[in-house]
Amino acid sequence: MRRQAREAVLRALYRQEYLPGSPGDPFEDEALGEVEFAQSLLAGVHAHRGEIDALIDHRARGWGLDRLPMMDRNILRLALYELLFTGTPPEVVMDEAVELAKAYGTDQAPAVINGILDRVWKERGANRAVG
Repeated sequence: MRRQAREAVLRALYRQEYLPGSPGDPFEDEALGEVEFAQSLLAGVHAHRGEIDALIDHRARGWGLDRLPMMDRNILRLALYELLFTGTPPEVVMDEAVELAKAYGTDQAPAVINGILDRVWKERGANRAVG
């Protein structure tokens, strides 16, 4: 199930940020049916992390990347990668991110994450319509 894969990626991102340089397979303790999907998401977040972090930092009004709680920040990284660099429908990405935020984030996370994703998606859509 893709939701389980997203949860596994979120846990891997959290572990990698909390324990930098942690060796091994990030999914070795996970019971995943969508291992390839999870691996592609994790690799994509890492490949585009600079761009993603800049987007978060610019749009997290009054917070900034470094002030966001670690789990909320990683939910945004995962969702922004999937929103901007995959073919997953935006509605699915936003819904999944909000569900992850409800389960793993802070109390404010669902609203903050939904707001940032919505702003980024609308900005990108407007740029595509003009260009």
